[in-house]
Amino acid sequence: MKIIVCVERGADPEAPPASFKVDAGGNRVVLAADVPVVLDPYSEYALEAALKLKDAHGGQVIALSLGTDLPREVIKKALAMGADELVLLEDEAFADGDSWSTAYALAMAIKKTGDYDLILCGRQAADWGEGQVGLGIAEVLSLPGVTVARKIDVADGKAQVERVTGDGYEVIETPLPAVVTVSNEIGEPRYPTIRGIMAAKRKEPVIWKPADIGVQPSEVGAAGRRSRLVKLFQPVHKANCQIIHGETPEEAGANLAERLRLEKLI
Repeated sequence: MKIIVCVERGADPEAPPASFKVDAGGNRVVLAADVPVVLDPYSEYALEAALKLKDAHGGQVIALSLGTDLPREVIKKALAMGADELVLLEDEAFADGDSWSTAYALAMAIKKTGDYDLILCGRQAADWGEGQVGLGIAEVLSLPGVTVARKIDVADGKAQVERVTGDGYEVIETPLPAVVTVSNEIGEPRYPTIRGIMAAKRKEPVIWKPADIGVQPSEVGAAGRRSRLVKLFQPVHKANCQIIHGETPEEAGANLAERLRLEKLI
């Protein structure tokens, strides 16, 4: 089987909160210079799901990523983990897109790869956490989409997916090809082996520009956005704490109850 895995890179989510600042005037997040760039954790879960299916059924795993100046030492981790090919949509035209223009570009690239059985994405990105790109790809390609998968099995041209819910999970069956977004419940991603790391260093990714996937620069990136970020800000947390006193615990409890009645909380 042929599996396409959409991966992305981003700021290390383990970096301390103080490393992230909001430029309210420019509506953007400014990172400290020492924040490392890593393969997005949810992308790694999607890769792990694909590699488990490859281990069980054989086939090919193609990692697909989009951006500008993609750091090779980061994005090649997909190859080091076990992906067979790495395709990069790398051009200034792809910069600053929203969920729609990103999904559209990835969908057009997926079409260019030819026949495929399954498309996997992380359930969301670790930075913005919107979780829209996977289903956007499904919409563009007119494919069934299943979100938040914790387990994926394939047989007889169908995928059976255990999908995480608020109080457990549900089992969904869908025909292939399909798009599935993968959650961390799939299991810890495997570590790249020394052999995998060395092979990844030798293997060069395939680079595609907008023209290579049959789209105009005006359809992708910032030019192709269908949403507008109105305001980006850090919330202000305020607290007003008052201590209720009393000569004894019983008196303090009675005073607290009286105060709650005055505030109409009880």
